Amino acid sequence: MSVIWDSETISIIRTTLFMALCSTAVSSVLGTFLGLLLERARFPGKGAVVRLNRTLMGAPPVVIGLAAYLLFMRKGPLGFLDILFTVPAMVAAQVLIITPIICGMIYTAALNDAGRIREFGITMGANGAQMQLLLIKEMSRDIYFAVIAGFGRSISEVGAVMIVGGNIRHRTRTMTTAITMLRNSGDYNRAILLGIALLCVAFIIQSASDGLRRKWAPPSHDNY
Repeated sequence: MSVIWDSETISIIRTTLFMALCSTAVSSVLGTFLGLLLERARFPGKGAVVRLNRTLMGAPPVVIGLAAYLLFMRKGPLGFLDILFTVPAMVAAQVLIITPIICGMIYTAALNDAGRIREFGITMGANGAQMQLLLIKEMSRDIYFAVIAGFGRSISEVGAVMIVGGNIRHRTRTMTTAITMLRNSGDYNRAILLGIALLCVAFIIQSASDGLRRKWAPPSHDNY
């Protein structure tokens, strides 16, 4: 077991958590804003935009990874950033994957609840900023589950991360890319242990999130 918890494994876990938490944080802000905006906006072609977002929710990660690679490659539109095969590139690719998921979930939830919440806000004389805060507060449970879904997708993703990160030792190697590499090399024991560690990390993050939700959210019969 001491061989498993060496400096390389600690680096892998640290990189995985940093990438997953950063990409989830950025995607949560973007996805929530875009989801609420899409629900409220009225414009020609809105149905096509909604269908496009739903398509991106299920888009293969390797396709998104390839798109991110083409953006960040030296001759690409964003090549001047020089971030290909770095953690920021991995975060950017994850944001492209997760944001449509959170946006779609928030949009669907807002279709059911936003109208009622806005009516209540109007009767209370809320202004624009207060209305947005009221929406976020009243939809906090939906936002929470959307964020958790995004985090789960982020921490478990391998295709896009492998393409834009390169699985570089002590730099861009994550738990999922390391498991894939170990499986390909036949080191199944270490791959299984890393898989168990990944599940443990996800469980700890989930438990911490649930604890914060119970602390901040009003009492409810389904706050398990």
